[in-house]
Amino acid sequence: MALENASSVTEFILAGLTDQPELQLPLFFLFVGTYVITIVGNLGLIILIRMNSQLHTPMYYFLFNLSFIDLCYSSVFTPKMLMNFVLKKNIISYSGCMAQLYFFCFFVISEIYVLTIMAYDRYVAICSPLLYNVTMSNQVCSWLVGGAYVLGFTGAMAHTGCMLRLSFCDANVINHYMCDVFPLLQLSCTSTYVNELVVFIVVGTNIIVPSVTIFTSYALILSSILSISSTEGRSKAFSTCSSHIIAVALFFGSASFMYLKPPSSGSVDHSKVSSIFYTNVGPMVNPLIYSLRNKDVQSALRRTLKRRIFFRTAAQFP
Repeated sequence: MALENASSVTEFILAGLTDQPELQLPLFFLFVGTYVITIVGNLGLIILIRMNSQLHTPMYYFLFNLSFIDLCYSSVFTPKMLMNFVLKKNIISYSGCMAQLYFFCFFVISEIYVLTIMAYDRYVAICSPLLYNVTMSNQVCSWLVGGAYVLGFTGAMAHTGCMLRLSFCDANVINHYMCDVFPLLQLSCTSTYVNELVVFIVVGTNIIVPSVTIFTSYALILSSILSISSTEGRSKAFSTCSSHIIAVALFFGSASFMYLKPPSSGSVDHSKVSSIFYTNVGPMVNPLIYSLRNKDVQSALRRTLKRRIFFRTAAQFP
């Protein structure tokens, strides 16, 4: 059955972030800048990790995947979001909307579990350093990341599959800048009870279980750090964890506010503002957090720039 047969609506109109004309142009340039920083930052981190053998460790393997996910999922909705600021009607087809919903859910859920894996990696590195190479072997790291993508695929299939069973009769204006679960549920002319139950179970599981895992990991890490006698050792241990804690707090805090509530509660505008933090701000600041606060990344960047300058100079003066 074709996607269009599941609903009388063949296209949706994305309402965007705001309908105030005086804000459209400033917001357009703001989010263009955010998107450019996101692309350059994450792509740069991916290339840097790929080019430097010193960064071919489990920690940076996970960071490589985090940057890849941020790069992909920010590109799922940002181009359509930017069109809202310059077009009178930002139209997206029914099939395009479902595809956007699927890939958005896939990358968001995958990111949740990659962040969880990174917390576990820090726990093993600090609490069991002698067993780190065995516990976090290449095979184990591959299985962990593969599991994160499988869970992302499963969650995205659950959300999108349940959305495809709904009918959209007349209303087709999505009060959001992307095709997200709750704004779509508000447009359905059939019962959304099953969808809301799936959201509660899937989102609850994908936020609460990783949150508890991360909290437990860092509680054990903190206990281990406090037992370190040297001030320098404690400072180094805190430094390796602080970047990840900031990224986790930003992502999980805004996502929990957005999804762990009934779709009818709270202001829609507040929900859109909250979603900006994990859809736009998070992917932009993650590479900055992990590069500016990471001496290994800074050192790798300096070596890469020196090599490029050396080869360029050698090419000019053979």
